[in-house]
Amino acid sequence: MFLEFIWSLLGKIIFFTGSIGAKNSFPKPLAKEEEERYLFLASQGDKSAKELLIKHNMRLVAHIVKKYTGAAETDDLISVGSIGLIKAINTYQIGHGTALATYTARCIENEILMLIRSNKKHKNLLLLSDPVGTDKDGNELTLMDLLFEKEDCIFEQVEHSVQREKLLKQIKEVLSEREYTIICLRYALKGGIPLPQREVANVLKISRSYISRIEKRAIEKLRSRLRAEDFLE
Repeated sequence: MFLEFIWSLLGKIIFFTGSIGAKNSFPKPLAKEEEERYLFLASQGDKSAKELLIKHNMRLVAHIVKKYTGAAETDDLISVGSIGLIKAINTYQIGHGTALATYTARCIENEILMLIRSNKKHKNLLLLSDPVGTDKDGNELTLMDLLFEKEDCIFEQVEHSVQREKLLKQIKEVLSEREYTIICLRYALKGGIPLPQREVANVLKISRSYISRIEKRAIEKLRSRLRAEDFLE
């Protein structure tokens, strides 16, 4: 079951990253009452509710990415922004006094800022230090406090080595060696943080445009596999 869950996570990242570029490719934000209901269901472990919350917040990724146009490659901004959204939905806690949109936006922006910071020109950017609420004693909480408060964070679960190796083995069966390497680096499937296309290009000594073409081809292969496994509609 855990391996299926991780396949589903990868499917969400690939699906949302691939769909964000098209106008009207995702639904409108939920009404307040609907959002509260799905947040409650998500807090009870309802994966369908989490997925719905992710889908209805994709416009926020597109909006934030526009703010950083020119700071990095658009494909890279979309990729890490989508990862930030998924992380936000999976770590948001009801009752902390921070609105979902506020928390989600900061998670998305943090992932984007981490990407930008990887550029030497932006080494001095401050990350994870903005206040996002208070705890029950009135003490100020930063984004870092909230992101690492829950032990069952979805990205920490991915670190389970045995299951991760099974996941990587399945991906390797679908992709060529070069496609596999690029996807692992771009989506941090072996740990660390996702690398922008330009850095992957530097590592592999090939052009960024070639990395982009290979990545798109690999994503299409994985999407086909995920559809076959009923993880994507």
